Amino acid sequence: MRPPRRPPQADSPSKSFSADRPQGRAPQGRPQHGQGKPRPPREADSEERPRFDRGAGPKGPRGPRRPVEAEAAEAPARPRPEREFFQRRRLHVLPETAPGPRKPDSAPSIPVPPGSYWLHGVHAVAAALKNPQRRARRLLLTEEAEANLAAELPRPWRLNGERVERSRFQTFLPEDAVHQGAALLVDPLQPVGLEDAIEAHPGPVLLLDQVTDPRNVGAILRSAAAFGAAAVVVQDRNAPPETAAMARTASGALEIVPMVREVNISRAITTLQKAGFWVMGLDGSAKTTLAAAIPRDRRVALVLGAEDTGLRRLQRESVDELVKLPIASRMESLNVSAAAAAALYEVIREQELD
Repeated sequence: MRPPRRPPQADSPSKSFSADRPQGRAPQGRPQHGQGKPRPPREADSEERPRFDRGAGPKGPRGPRRPVEAEAAEAPARPRPEREFFQRRRLHVLPETAPGPRKPDSAPSIPVPPGSYWLHGVHAVAAALKNPQRRARRLLLTEEAEANLAAELPRPWRLNGERVERSRFQTFLPEDAVHQGAALLVDPLQPVGLEDAIEAHPGPVLLLDQVTDPRNVGAILRSAAAFGAAAVVVQDRNAPPETAAMARTASGALEIVPMVREVNISRAITTLQKAGFWVMGLDGSAKTTLAAAIPRDRRVALVLGAEDTGLRRLQRESVDELVKLPIASRMESLNVSAAAAAALYEVIREQELD
């Protein structure tokens, strides 16, 4: 049987619900504003709070604070963060994009129609004016070049020249162009067929197998004109187009020797063989020299390959004979334009001896 429960004492550590609380209904929720037990006033509320002195340090006060206006007047002006960012950006960009000193206005460049190009040099211009197959559009001359051109090609010309200053040529020609004060705007020559070329001239024929340097082609054209070649045959895809650099190196030979473009060099070799030509390919490893293989009773065609690869396999198999130029053993090969000049000279010399 349990002992009777004792009532809680007033000084007991447990909570009392009746000793400290007034009789009546217990309050529901928190008291409203202004109700309840008032907060006792604090001493800091009745007195003025001490003001923080920025001048005070660990060793005591540093003296009275200076006025804010004086500090602002002496302190250097610091840009705002966004201004400082844009100033840094301008300092970084301006040296690269700022325009330099303005140059004096120069003459505008001369427009060139699509496909046309500028021939330059007195000899190249004179040869183009002599060629009735060449379409000329515009002729620019200095006073000195006009006199030199008139000495080489007597008037009247089929195109009237325009007198210009020498500085005008810098607006439409390369900086290293040796123009001699003469320039002629022309269209490329019309293509010529191989059959028509060999019928028009009785000389030998040169075939170039993937010779891509326009200056080499121009030098070969010059040698072909000098030694009476009938034509220079190139492959249409792997040969340079007719340009001012080629015409300048050819020194007028582009107007004399037709440059025939063929799709396939081996087919051109077959065409020449059917026309009665003896086709020989120049190869440094051949056993027969060119002078010993030149026929006396038929026309000759010479096939030259690129300097790095030489003749390709199909051309080597298509020619009638492989020959070589006798050169010193300490030299492996000749430049293709030099080899063409030497071979043409040998052919002309042997055939004239008959």
